Amino acid sequence: MSKSDKGRPAPNAWWVGIVCGLATFVDTGITTGIPIALVLFQALKPDMPGLTPNDVGLLTGALTAGVAIGSLLGGRLGDRWGRRTVFIATMALTAVGAAIPLLDATFPTLLIGVTLIGIGVGADLPVALATISEAATDRNRGKILVFSNLLGGFGILLAVLLAINFGATGPTGGLVIFGTFAAVALGVLLLRLTIPESAVWLAARNERRAGIHTVRAELVRLRDFGQTPYRRPFLTLIGYYVLAAMATSVAGSFGTFVAVNVTGASIAEYNSWTTLAMPAAIVAAIWFMAVVDTKLRMSYYVVGSFGVVVANLLPVVFGFSLPMLIVSTVATVFFSAFCFETIMKVWTQESFPTMLRATAQGTVYAISRFATAGLNIVTPALVLLNPSALYIGVSVLAATGFFIGWLGFRRNARNEFDLESALVSPEVEPEPDTPNSVNA
Repeated sequence: MSKSDKGRPAPNAWWVGIVCGLATFVDTGITTGIPIALVLFQALKPDMPGLTPNDVGLLTGALTAGVAIGSLLGGRLGDRWGRRTVFIATMALTAVGAAIPLLDATFPTLLIGVTLIGIGVGADLPVALATISEAATDRNRGKILVFSNLLGGFGILLAVLLAINFGATGPTGGLVIFGTFAAVALGVLLLRLTIPESAVWLAARNERRAGIHTVRAELVRLRDFGQTPYRRPFLTLIGYYVLAAMATSVAGSFGTFVAVNVTGASIAEYNSWTTLAMPAAIVAAIWFMAVVDTKLRMSYYVVGSFGVVVANLLPVVFGFSLPMLIVSTVATVFFSAFCFETIMKVWTQESFPTMLRATAQGTVYAISRFATAGLNIVTPALVLLNPSALYIGVSVLAATGFFIGWLGFRRNARNEFDLESALVSPEVEPEPDTPNSVNA
């Protein structure tokens, strides 16, 4: 698209990818950093008991559940009310949620803060991704989505650096982590003001208002996910990503917990070594950027899937030691670049028309986060009970999920961007009008 809303030239697709891709930076930074902060709150003061392992599990579960709820709401609102309105409001909510624990680090306040953070981050991500994909073309869409996902690696790096530098300061370090992400969210919010509404979304809205029956104007209802050709990718994405996300959440959200409580390592020591994952993520992302828009993407998906499963089994086979946890983490980060978050985003963005795109992305995220939240609540107890059994279990989940993804997308996937502007015969009555929505 060459023009955006109000007739202004559309922003550069890579600039949109950077600014909106910071949603992934905030998401991964928060989902990595907040669990670390919660571990630091396990000892508030010598005469005041801190969070218990069960408290850490409940708060981590609340964060994940908040992301799930936000994903479900944000995706649908982004399709009905527009991308820009939603991604500005959600980043503001994230900043507020991260600032609340600075007032009081007790369990009730932390619960409110992490829940708001989760809702804000969850609602932001599907809308930001739709904005990126709609600003891009078939020649660079996959590359920009991969690049935006790479920004998530820097979010993890920020969380790790905070843990290294403040991991020995106890609750003070936890407050620094919350405060840092509040400031980051505020900065991203200011950058978002430079991004106009998606021209593709505006076109779909205007076609629907004018009664022009294109694919993107007609297909706006949730029940359209049950129709051919959208049913297969929708169910595949849910099954594949839910299982894979549950599996990776153990290492992603509880790597520090495992290192501290199973291997006896310190927070700073573990997170110092996990910085090795950053160059691995960069190399893998650059590598995948070169092939994601080609027919080789599925071959890399298969290799990555095997790599992630094997990496999760390394501590089981060779024992839970700090070196083995580091090797497992770095290998998982490298191989998951080919088979997990990035390719899921590409498949989701390509498989659905404009007015269902963010809804589909949000629904996939929501279901996966609800499932992950349930696992997160009991993960600390399972780690302390039998870490080997837990890691074997998540390896089975990962293998099953990746196999479902392969079954669903092993043939050439449908690219809705090439088809959604075609005219169709209307098969349903328009939904009731609501102010400012797609039907207004």
